[in-house]
Amino acid sequence: MSSKARRTSVLVGLVALTGVALVAGFVLSLSTGGAAGDPDAFYERHWTWLFIANLAVLALLTAVLLTAAGRLALRVRRGKFGSRLLLKLAGIFALVGVVPGALVYTVSYQFVTRSIEIWFDARVEGALNAGLALGRSTLDAQQADLAAKTQFAAEHLADTPGLPMALALERAREQLSAQTVALVSPSGQVLFSVGGSATAIAPARPSAALLRQARGGRVASQIEGLDDEGTAGAPPALVRAIAAVPRIDITLAADDRFLMAVRPLPGNLTSQALAVQAAYREYQQRALAREGLRRMYIGTLTLTLILAVFGAVLLAVALGHQLARPLLLLAEGVRQVAAGDLGAKPVFASRDELGGLTRSFADMTQQLAEARAQAHASVTQLQRARAHLQTILDNMTAGVIVFDEQRRIDTVNPGATRILKSPLSACRGQRLEEVPGLQEFAQAIWQRFELLAESPEAGERGQWQDAFERRGDPAADRPEQPDVQTLLVRGATLPQEARLVVFDDISEVVSAQRSAAWAEVARRLAHEIKNPLTPIQLSAERLQHRLEAKLEGNDQALLVRSVGTIVTQVQAMKELVNEFRDYARLPSAQLAALDLNALIAEVLALYGHAIEQGRLVVNCAPDLPWVQGDATQLRQVVHNLLQNALDAVADKPDGRVQLFTEVQSGEQGTARGVRLRILDNGPGFADKVLKRAFEPYVTTKTKGTGLGLAVVKKIADEHGARVRIANRSGGEAPDAPAAGAQVTLSFSNLAAAPAVPAAAASAFLPPAS
Repeated sequence: MSSKARRTSVLVGLVALTGVALVAGFVLSLSTGGAAGDPDAFYERHWTWLFIANLAVLALLTAVLLTAAGRLALRVRRGKFGSRLLLKLAGIFALVGVVPGALVYTVSYQFVTRSIEIWFDARVEGALNAGLALGRSTLDAQQADLAAKTQFAAEHLADTPGLPMALALERAREQLSAQTVALVSPSGQVLFSVGGSATAIAPARPSAALLRQARGGRVASQIEGLDDEGTAGAPPALVRAIAAVPRIDITLAADDRFLMAVRPLPGNLTSQALAVQAAYREYQQRALAREGLRRMYIGTLTLTLILAVFGAVLLAVALGHQLARPLLLLAEGVRQVAAGDLGAKPVFASRDELGGLTRSFADMTQQLAEARAQAHASVTQLQRARAHLQTILDNMTAGVIVFDEQRRIDTVNPGATRILKSPLSACRGQRLEEVPGLQEFAQAIWQRFELLAESPEAGERGQWQDAFERRGDPAADRPEQPDVQTLLVRGATLPQEARLVVFDDISEVVSAQRSAAWAEVARRLAHEIKNPLTPIQLSAERLQHRLEAKLEGNDQALLVRSVGTIVTQVQAMKELVNEFRDYARLPSAQLAALDLNALIAEVLALYGHAIEQGRLVVNCAPDLPWVQGDATQLRQVVHNLLQNALDAVADKPDGRVQLFTEVQSGEQGTARGVRLRILDNGPGFADKVLKRAFEPYVTTKTKGTGLGLAVVKKIADEHGARVRIANRSGGEAPDAPAAGAQVTLSFSNLAAAPAVPAAAASAFLPPAS
């Protein structure tokens, strides 16, 4: 054992022996004092010294305990390893010492308390209390009787004003059976009195307090001669009562008067009351010694309990380190492992279970180090693979969505968000059908998965591929979103009932293929049809020239009509062929800085009559940014759109077309594009037109080729612009028609305006309405 442990043990033994010696000496002195005949004599004579000695022992114990606690708290504050374990051991030892000590303390406390109570007869104390209460009730009855009779006599005295005062007071004394009756002024001075002892010249004046009570309550009484035990037998005990005499004269000058009656108490009643009171006081004085004795025993028990707790705590501090050494070694190793240190750990040299535990822990740590190295290598490889895969997903143009076994979105790449125009990254953990605008798409996907599960087609092997058309949201004013998206979707079943969906937007591809196909058809039609048209027309004209002179009457008229019909239809066919040729050979746009408002003003010059009639309303934004465009092609676009809109409302008396130009602003308030919108209140677009609006021959008009919107789409693509058509339910714009169709053309390729703006074009614009 180290020198510090030996010093601690010696200190503990010294303090314990000192405490035991003090307690033994105190008990021995108490016992010898009791043999002398007075068990409280020693305690009463030496109480101060005993109290000081107990305080000294308590101070010594407290100092040692605070020193040990301070050193342990300092270790904990410095973060010294093992300090908390030592603190826990000290608490356990203290608990082991306190619980039995507290149990013994409780039992001893109850025993001492009940034993001392038995020493004193509780029935005597009850009898004394009952006798004292009986004497008090008798005296209270005497006091109440005199008070009531005094008040009655005072009222009777006020009712007989003509009777001499001496005679009236004498009658009152006889009625009250009083020794003395007197009439007193408000200051307490005796005005008239009758009766009294032969030695007394005048009765005693009432006290000021008694007079105040008489003024407020009209009658007051008290018992005198029983307050002081030393002088209680000298003057006889008596009852004094005073009551206010009612006024007969209502003048303000009349003074209040009081009737005072004094009646002596019976001698035997007085002596018995004094005897009971003296006995009760003596009993209470002796009961004080009982409380002191009980406190002394309880103090001794408390001191013993403190010694037990003190010894347990010091023993825990002194021997805890030796007991906790292998545990501290193991705990230190666990702390190092928790901090990530898997190096070699020291082993406790012992053959017991704790030594074996430290050796097993060292072996386990070595195995953990090897396993961690392998796991780290695997995690590194997996992270590289995941990073590589994530990079591929992030840079894929196609959209990728992975669903878990409950059909919730687990993984999504930016391509899916871009194609579906929905913030899918923020919807992880949700079902696809819960995402606004994707209900139909989700339903189509899961129907395809269910079909694959019920009747898989040959060669699919858990995969499927299909094309879906997704309608845009007409209510969302987003020109960048096409009206109809054609999505090529591929689905696959993953392990654990997960699902993989890969899709791509092939709308532009399909549209380009259709446009190319129609361009090729138009080129071939223009080549194959235009060549025989001229010979047909020339042959018909030649026939008319050769046969017209030979025929007469109806035959000649029939020939002229037939040849005219052939020539007219040939011209119509030529115009149709020319339109196909123009569509197939649309030249590339020659882009230059262009003022869209000025261009619209030039086109509006052709629609002056419609503007005057109010069927065409123009609302162009001032200071519209310039765009990069081909003036010839854009002039054709505006003309086609206006003409289509006016044709749609031609049959309506209240038909109206409205043209808007406006600036598209970005997040910072800067212009990011220019938008041209044309609205009408016509019948709108049919569903089949919405799906194939920009393909040739798609039209609902009885005449025309259906190439108008196809040309508009082709010119918009040349300008990098977006064209969108939709049906409206009304309210999209101020003063817009209630319902009908809407065509939106958005330009994102802006150009810098010239140094001197061509403001002259604005003069051609009609006033905004």
